[in-house]
Amino acid sequence: MDEPKSQRWYFKLHWQILIAMLVAVPFGLLTGQSGANAVGWLGELFLRLLKMVVVPLILFSIVSGVTGVGSIKGVGRIGLKTVIYYLMTSALAIMVGLLLANLIHPGDPNLIDLAGEPQGIASQAPSLKDLLFRLVPENPVEDMVYSGDDPAQGPNILGMIFFALLFGACILALPKERRTRLSSMFETLFAVMMKMTTWVIRLAPLGVFALLAEVVGTTGFDAFGALGLYMLTVFSALAVHAFVTLPLVCVLLARRNPWTYARIMSPALATAFSAASSNAALPLTMDCAESGGVPNRVSSFVLPLGATINMDGTALYECVAVIFISQCYGVDLSFTQQLVVMLTALMASIGAAGIPHAGLVMMSIVLGAVGLPLEGIGMILAVDRILDMCRTTVNVYSDSIGAATVARLEGHAASPGDGPGGPGGED
Repeated sequence: MDEPKSQRWYFKLHWQILIAMLVAVPFGLLTGQSGANAVGWLGELFLRLLKMVVVPLILFSIVSGVTGVGSIKGVGRIGLKTVIYYLMTSALAIMVGLLLANLIHPGDPNLIDLAGEPQGIASQAPSLKDLLFRLVPENPVEDMVYSGDDPAQGPNILGMIFFALLFGACILALPKERRTRLSSMFETLFAVMMKMTTWVIRLAPLGVFALLAEVVGTTGFDAFGALGLYMLTVFSALAVHAFVTLPLVCVLLARRNPWTYARIMSPALATAFSAASSNAALPLTMDCAESGGVPNRVSSFVLPLGATINMDGTALYECVAVIFISQCYGVDLSFTQQLVVMLTALMASIGAAGIPHAGLVMMSIVLGAVGLPLEGIGMILAVDRILDMCRTTVNVYSDSIGAATVARLEGHAASPGDGPGGPGGED
């Protein structure tokens, strides 16, 4: 059945964003600084809305994700292997992103005039002790509002994530009746925040127009050269992870031919690319994985969990974006600060909602961890959609390899012709 005419374009958010970009560029060039000042407040308002949903979205997402596994005993060996795999591949993706961002150095330090040291940027790298103290909050409720050391840096997201993981684990340790009630409550709260986040993201075209017009009106065409190099860096990092890191994992751990398995998963990967949503592709991902020999007992646990907590492409993208933004502000992040970025991106990716443009919400978490202004998001909003499609595809491919890996570790042989040697290969 054809969609109603009123819905054929309205719900295509990426087309709205594209139109906003096409209008913002000439508007910014023609009006210059006066136009930037006139619309800048709209972009700031959109960023405030993003800030508004970050803390409750992350809290409820992580708690509901942890409680969704059923029980601590029910997770068993499969749960442990799944979590180890997801943490390993996400960490590898982040390291690839950080390496290429430092090698290519896409940010232009002359792009943004800081006019002195801004209040928001951290001037001193935190020590390992500071990092551990930030990870374990003294007062988790207070840390949801601001960081105890520097209120200007906003919430202590690292501590909040740690608290949410611990809180969810403790719910699983309760008797069944209480566990069920609390799990249902947090699942409902998460659904509410997903709806609110979707509404906020619907305003992205307006935010893109205001933020991009402000950047173009202030810098002219200088922003586009840096954005092109930024996109190249993200594409290159995603390509290395998708065509080198994950295939090696597929061969060494899942003992499958990665190209054969990718062809089996191609319908799910195509859906993930077009929809830019891990959740939208999940039913097809499970069907394709089971067609490739992954038993339902494994796929029904590993893949839904992966769609919630395994965001290789998103974590990689966030790290590259933060390095790019810091370089544009003329700030060279130290090794310790980049370690904070890596850890924050790894933990934030656990709570990244599987919906389009949710990475923008998570971006504020990683920026805040090293004291970078949230306004830096405005520079990358214009090219986020195509990057979102690519990183979501990487997320789903990593999930599917994770299912194959856990299946093999659980003693399930690969389908004929799926071994490392191609047709006729052995598990």
